[in-house]
Amino acid sequence: MPIVLPEKDKKRLLNLAEKQAKIASSEKMKTLVKEWEAHGRFEKNTRPMVLIELWTFANDIIPQLMECESEQGRNLEWGFLGRLVNHELFEDDTVVAPYVGFSCGGGITPFDLPVETVRAENKDGDRLGHHFISQIVDLEEDFHKLKKSPIHIGNPEHTENAINEWNEIFGDILPAKRTGGALYACPTQAIVHIMDMEDMFTAMYDYPDLFHKMMDMLTNDYIELNKKLSESGVLRSTTSFEGVAQGTYAFTNKLSSDLEKYTSKDVWGFLDSQETQGISPAMFHEFIFPYYKKIAETFGLLSYGCCEAVDSIWEDSVSKLPNLSKVSISPWCNEKYMGEQLCGKEIMYLRKPSPNLIGVGSELDEDAVRKHINATVEAAKGCSLELRLLSLIYLYFMEVDSMGRAGGRGGGGRSGGSSGGSRGGSFGGSRGGSFGGGGYSSRSSSGRSYNSGNSRNRTSGGYGYNGYGGYWGTPRMSGPVIINNSGNRNYNSSG
Repeated sequence: MPIVLPEKDKKRLLNLAEKQAKIASSEKMKTLVKEWEAHGRFEKNTRPMVLIELWTFANDIIPQLMECESEQGRNLEWGFLGRLVNHELFEDDTVVAPYVGFSCGGGITPFDLPVETVRAENKDGDRLGHHFISQIVDLEEDFHKLKKSPIHIGNPEHTENAINEWNEIFGDILPAKRTGGALYACPTQAIVHIMDMEDMFTAMYDYPDLFHKMMDMLTNDYIELNKKLSESGVLRSTTSFEGVAQGTYAFTNKLSSDLEKYTSKDVWGFLDSQETQGISPAMFHEFIFPYYKKIAETFGLLSYGCCEAVDSIWEDSVSKLPNLSKVSISPWCNEKYMGEQLCGKEIMYLRKPSPNLIGVGSELDEDAVRKHINATVEAAKGCSLELRLLSLIYLYFMEVDSMGRAGGRGGGGRSGGSSGGSRGGSFGGSRGGSFGGGGYSSRSSSGRSYNSGNSRNRTSGGYGYNGYGGYWGTPRMSGPVIINNSGNRNYNSSG
């Protein structure tokens, strides 16, 4: 799909491209990149890195800043603003790349069962919530519905065409290039998309052998996907600006960045199992861990966890996952215990502070935020620390200055210094904002549209979940192309 823009929109977008290029080449950004590189090498005496994900409240900020009128122009403008807002308003540690990245990914449709949902919207079309329609109720009676998962690999030719289209307009200012993204697999998430959580839990008791069989089927499909991605040549390095699930970056010196052909063992991967928070550590170890371990073995490095508490399953399960390099420490996690477990190890302590302190109310309680962050810094002494704030629902412009003042930048990390503060920021907006940009629509790896084309829809860009797991990319420019500047947060696309 060629980029065709009214002159007014084109002028606006060229100005934004110039702004991104200027920020990316600034001494301040070069210093920040060096700090991330040192952080990724687990160097001692480095400060914590602090990020706030914009996608959770992008609709409260970005629409007010938009000037483009055409649909194409507004889609691209959202992407640009999603890459710049954090730098201009919050001064967190989000990096701005001197290019726009396009990835060619792939994915699966688990069990060949497209996800069906019922959604609730308000009068303005804002999506308030959704419910997954259960397709597997009784595992024994419905097991015949579980088929081999179709695998979808993107078309590199479409990616190159999209790069050329971008460069015709923006290339002299902000060039586009092929980039990579982290692999993604969350089997239990795929299961609750087709099976109610309560039914999933009881199936472990009622039909343990069938549950193991179901997990084994899906695990083998993810492993086969990673094999085909490796063989296809679509993978690229994940060692710098690229995004890794959990809202973090790929900066590392443990993976190669100069290979002619990459395999899944040469890139980052992500796993989580939020859906099994309600089962015992013993059940997790029996029914979930063996399969996650097999998938983790196909990654070069592993980032684990999202909002689930990992402390109860750490000793017997999560700590034994191969290639583990980042672990999520959610608000429900025993952060002191996890600090003791990670102290001195080259596993990132990726802390998600409680969003309530910033996302609730119209005035910021700076003392409460400082106390909360201080507790984390104390717990994470001797660890390499990242702070990632997410799930913010509302943010008023009058609070922006206060957010920047709620604590300092330094401290913590391996140096065990003073508190690093809550220096707001973002990973970007819902329309290709996040790490990456632009994109005209998010489409699932099955090829059908999934939550695309609505500026209020968080899944049409920066954090678009394309529903099928596999490869971290971003919204498509045309066909199966994924825009992935510094690793946008759209889960998965392919042709």
